[in-house]
Amino acid sequence: MDAVIDILAQAWAVVVESAPFLIFGLFVAGLLHVFLDPAIVARHLGRGRVRPVVMASVFGVPLPLCSCGVLPAALAIRKQGANDGAVTSFLISTPATGVDSIAITYALLGPIMAIARPIVAFVAGVATGFVQTLSNRSAAVGAREPAAQACKVDACCDGEGCPPDEHKRHHGFADKARAGMRYAFVDLLGEVSGWFLLGVLIAGIIMFAVPGDLIERHLGGGLVTMLIMLVVGIPLYVCSSASVPIAAALILKGLSPGAALVFLMAGPATNAAGITVVAGMLGKRAAGIYLAGIAVSAVVMGLLLDALLGLTGWDVTPSISASHDQGFAAWRLVLGAIFLAGVAVLFLSRVLPKLKKRPATCPHCTEDGPD
Repeated sequence: MDAVIDILAQAWAVVVESAPFLIFGLFVAGLLHVFLDPAIVARHLGRGRVRPVVMASVFGVPLPLCSCGVLPAALAIRKQGANDGAVTSFLISTPATGVDSIAITYALLGPIMAIARPIVAFVAGVATGFVQTLSNRSAAVGAREPAAQACKVDACCDGEGCPPDEHKRHHGFADKARAGMRYAFVDLLGEVSGWFLLGVLIAGIIMFAVPGDLIERHLGGGLVTMLIMLVVGIPLYVCSSASVPIAAALILKGLSPGAALVFLMAGPATNAAGITVVAGMLGKRAAGIYLAGIAVSAVVMGLLLDALLGLTGWDVTPSISASHDQGFAAWRLVLGAIFLAGVAVLFLSRVLPKLKKRPATCPHCTEDGPD
């Protein structure tokens, strides 16, 4: 029982530290959802070879989409005229980070990692997108009109037969802001709630169970360690926000920030199911380039980060501690409690209906009983 209490105390410390920043990140994500016009995205990704690849990463880095949620979005921009290089760039840069995960990275890992993470996602997306474009010169297409988009506020129209100028008059700023907050704190938070709870629980277990010098003595940093993080992260499904507490706990136990960065990149950007979908969407060769681009970019940037930290003496010290001498302000405790309660409610509201067993049906029965 004492072990369970200690694990939960460590997990609670993660929630308290990260809740204010994650709430802010979700707030920004909700605004992006309703105010970022898909037509603008399509217009910048639909013509040329170089510019669409760069713009795909520019648009992808702040978007709060996980490695599965990004797939339909990538399919949509492909239908709207984006070439394979731009689609690949978007597929890599988007799930690897986002405004919500950047905020929680700053909270738990500090400003260095919060800056490094989106830079790595951007560089990996652009570099791999360029390779994809060069390997398939016939894939570039001209700009096409963006596909019709259903109203994000209340689905008042499906985009067909409703000119954008006319639709702009359907809803004011307040309506859109409310819809954005509903998306952020109900839909988006509901999608990541289970993974966030799992992430903080794993972080608590690592903090409690892993001896202080075990990882530092046997792993620490270096190329071999980063390759191990790569092997662990690529097939694993973990969203960009949920990966941060795990990375923070590993760093506290001796893992180098560069190796943790590899995990933060590879874990959210890929998973076994997503890889098969990418292969079906872009082809097996393109899927190979996609995986190789993530692997090479993550390891190279991880090595560069460790080298930079060694040269400058900068320190990456995660802000996780279950002790109460950290001076947590009362408002953080309150926000943490409210946030955790909200996450738990959303998680249970999505899980419990799935656990209900459907009654067995008889093909020869009607509502009134057997025929």
